[in-house]
Amino acid sequence: MPRASVDCHPPPPHSTRRAGVSVQILRPQADLGAGQAMSWSRLQTLWYHIDALTWLVIGINLLLILFARPLVRLASGHDASEGLVRLRVHVLQTLNLAIILGFVYWHLFSSDQGPWGQMLLGILLLIYLGYLVAHLLGIWILRRYGKRKQIRGEWRWVETYQSRLLTLVSRLFVFVVTLITLVRMLGFESLLEAGGVLGFIGVLMALTQATWAPDLFSGLIMLNSNVLEEGDVIRLDGQPELFGIVFKTKMFHTEILDIVANHRILLRNAALRDRIIRNLSKFASARGLRDRLSFKIGYDTSPQSVRETLEAAWNRVVEDPPEGVEVQYPVEIGLLATGDHALEWGVFYYTKTPERLPAIRQQLNQIFLETAGDHGISLATPLTHQVLLSSSRTASNTQE
Repeated sequence: MPRASVDCHPPPPHSTRRAGVSVQILRPQADLGAGQAMSWSRLQTLWYHIDALTWLVIGINLLLILFARPLVRLASGHDASEGLVRLRVHVLQTLNLAIILGFVYWHLFSSDQGPWGQMLLGILLLIYLGYLVAHLLGIWILRRYGKRKQIRGEWRWVETYQSRLLTLVSRLFVFVVTLITLVRMLGFESLLEAGGVLGFIGVLMALTQATWAPDLFSGLIMLNSNVLEEGDVIRLDGQPELFGIVFKTKMFHTEILDIVANHRILLRNAALRDRIIRNLSKFASARGLRDRLSFKIGYDTSPQSVRETLEAAWNRVVEDPPEGVEVQYPVEIGLLATGDHALEWGVFYYTKTPERLPAIRQQLNQIFLETAGDHGISLATPLTHQVLLSSSRTASNTQE
């Protein structure tokens, strides 16, 4: 019969009839199959809708993620620590991964996100590309117009006036182009709206120019005048007197390595330019830097004995010279001052390694001290007031 033939077949999985347990068991399997089919259809949609530009962006970012560490090492300065390099690598990899995920999400859910998702992705990509282009331009300009110099046994590129000025101009150009593009992406199409945003940034820079402008132009002036470069040994007059090596010249400040205390000092370029700078690396002659050792010897020692002692000490220096002392040039020994308590004698010598000046002075002072002891001459400054006191006491005891 017709009814019997219909009851012999099980109801379909999506039927609304009450067919017992069989319908309830088959429904989850059908939903799972539908979910897998939907995911597969979305993957197919993603595969067919991604254009060549998107594949290019994804491929470049994947390569940047894989080679992030060597690229950061190449772009970082010589003084970048391992922690700073690791941080830059993580930031670079995070930005590249965010761009990849943003492109994938854009193509998967482009119908649901609206224009703001695409705009945010574009802003992120624009800022990233602007920073990357500015940084790479700075590296290229430094390699092209900078100077290669050996500093403390290490060869590195140092800034010059041309490289600093071109880097500043290029970064300003990239910043303006990035800013104008960002303003247009945010929807400020009219000239009045875009000019308002640019004018606000200009007013902000004008209000803060007293903070950054003096240091920026002071750094350019010092680089242009060639008064100091990275690696130069300088001495700054002040309290206390600073003796160090110019470690790094930056846009707004200069890093100086204190040779005596072995630590870094940060000085604003404007403050550095206002002080008296003695550049010990800029020699006035081919002999090198002319340094002086001073000794105060009492009046009871004859000048001939003092000169013979100092010459004997210098002969010991010539036999076993400390590193950095130019012993091929004759030493100059002379009387500097006739003081109230002692005579001040000076020994002038030459060196071409001013960064070793503290160590050279220590070694030479020890040699001169030992030689003076061998000749029976004291290098201690006499205290004449003690002699007067002892004489007055003797006179008073005699009267009593």
